Amino acid sequence: MPGRYFDEWHVGDKLTHQPSRTVTETDNLMFSAMTHNMQPLHLDAELARKSEFGRILVNSTFTFSLAIGLSVADTTVGTLVANLGFDKVVTPKPTFIGDTLTCTSEVTEMRESKSRPGQGIVVFRHELTNQNGEVVLSCLRSVLLSGKPQ
Repeated sequence: MPGRYFDEWHVGDKLTHQPSRTVTETDNLMFSAMTHNMQPLHLDAELARKSEFGRILVNSTFTFSLAIGLSVADTTVGTLVANLGFDKVVTPKPTFIGDTLTCTSEVTEMRESKSRPGQGIVVFRHELTNQNGEVVLSCLRSVLLSGKPQ
């Protein structure tokens, strides 16, 4: 089990998750279709070519979901009780088809649960960067984790 228990984290812990992931046209098309997001900038190459971006933009909710997915194996697999919330989600740069994205995570806060003995809340700052080192997404994720079994 690669995830860590609450007791194994410390504020300031930072991880770079591997593998990175190259975004494909199929990723963007299928995610947009599955979520009923028919924004033409995600689907219509001709319209997107005429936009200020000059090409199709990857659905930002795919980018968000990918960031969380890339982080899970190293952070919460097998130790997660619940995702409590996502805050301060920002996309300062667009993601394009063909971008290779890498996720890093840092523990920014943590505290023992007052209502659930043996469990604790950890806040991660996830950051997704492209192959040029540009941040394409950052967010805070609050999770409730199990404590290490005795």
